[in-house]
Amino acid sequence: MSKVYFVGAGPGDPELITVKGQRLLREAGAVLFAGSLVSEACTRWASQTCDVADSKGMTLEDITSWLIEKAAKHEVVIRLQTGDPSLYGALIEMVQPLDAAGIESEVVAGVSSAFASAAAACESLTLPEVTQTVILTRVEGRTPMPEGESLRELAQHKSTMCLFLSITLLKKVQTELLAAGWNADDPILVVQKASWPNEEKIVRGTIADIRDKCKAEKIAAQAMIVISPTLGARDWKELKRSKLYDASFTHRFRKAEK
Repeated sequence: MSKVYFVGAGPGDPELITVKGQRLLREAGAVLFAGSLVSEACTRWASQTCDVADSKGMTLEDITSWLIEKAAKHEVVIRLQTGDPSLYGALIEMVQPLDAAGIESEVVAGVSSAFASAAAACESLTLPEVTQTVILTRVEGRTPMPEGESLRELAQHKSTMCLFLSITLLKKVQTELLAAGWNADDPILVVQKASWPNEEKIVRGTIADIRDKCKAEKIAAQAMIVISPTLGARDWKELKRSKLYDASFTHRFRKAEK
């Protein structure tokens, strides 16, 4: 019986796809990858006889028709998506036609660019007594935001925020952050093509100057914006340490030292 797998390709480095994703690509009879976002190198795990196609010029209807057509010929068909399929990937819009056609599907998780960006910059998105919350969101552009989810409203929490699909709206990001109570000299991080070999760019700045810095680096697409009170903690002289590894803290695997 055929099955369509929605596989997260990860942030760009072909080696950051999961072991399960690699195995399925080797078994696949057909692979449709999001060429506008996924490095073609990610398809190198596929066999030479695999039917590989790029979806960057396709509509949603084209994509679902392609998947349904290939599922009639192959036991394993893959839709290879950037990052993780559950984030900004039109997953449900693609799964519903498959359900209607009686075709089984499965989602294989991938590494999000939010985490790859933090890794590239050696930043922690959470720190004890600084913030324990990460908000994954985007700035309102042509796609409206639901009520209560504007950047200004979310930014008032002063927790970590990872902004997807928003690099062309940096001026609006600056305005909304300042209106939410952040300071102009608060740090901000932008990572373009996190983990992509020889293409990754890391830009550090402040809310006031990050737009100019990104312009100077010609960053206008495929970039993650991270705003967080934890940024730069690697250079802090004092940190609130995690209780998990504190010698005076008891948990079920270790008793506190006297």
